[in-house]
Amino acid sequence: MIKELFKIIINILKLNKNFFKDKKNFDQASIYFAILLIIIGAIISIIPNSSFLVFMSSNFNLGVIPGPSLRVVIMTSVFMWFVKTTYLFFVGTILFPSKKTNCDYRKILILVAYCQIPLFLNFLILTPEFLIIAFITYIWYNISVIIGLKIFLNYDSYVKATLVSLAPQIIFLFYILSVLQTNINNVPFS
Repeated sequence: MIKELFKIIINILKLNKNFFKDKKNFDQASIYFAILLIIIGAIISIIPNSSFLVFMSSNFNLGVIPGPSLRVVIMTSVFMWFVKTTYLFFVGTILFPSKKTNCDYRKILILVAYCQIPLFLNFLILTPEFLIIAFITYIWYNISVIIGLKIFLNYDSYVKATLVSLAPQIIFLFYILSVLQTNINNVPFS
């Protein structure tokens, strides 16, 4: 079991396309590995979250900000795992499928859990100075999701997989830019 888990971790970190194509990596036992990876990722996420809270409290004079409990972190991670999977399944298989798309919810559920593996490197974020690592691992995570979606949903190009995967982030970015633009326009100049 440990050997299989390390095989999954290494292949995802290497962004191995053949790993995603191999059906035995997403068979019945894979859901247990997926659950284990989500729990490990939730526990590891406490480390960068603590660094971020230290950064926010020290730079904005917020005092000591307590972090969430382990139970809340794990429950939130599991909930967000299902939200992300449901979004990808709905958008990828119902709204924008290709002619060859034939994928079930369970495979995308396992894919999303497996793709969390680059976020495990966030354990390196011990101080606020290393918060840039979170940005790098998040890009790595998104690349692995895009590769997996292209293969699972039988898309012809990475563009469609990228748009399906990153649409919420793109919409949020445009929203933030519009809010900033509105705020800049409302600032009186003297």
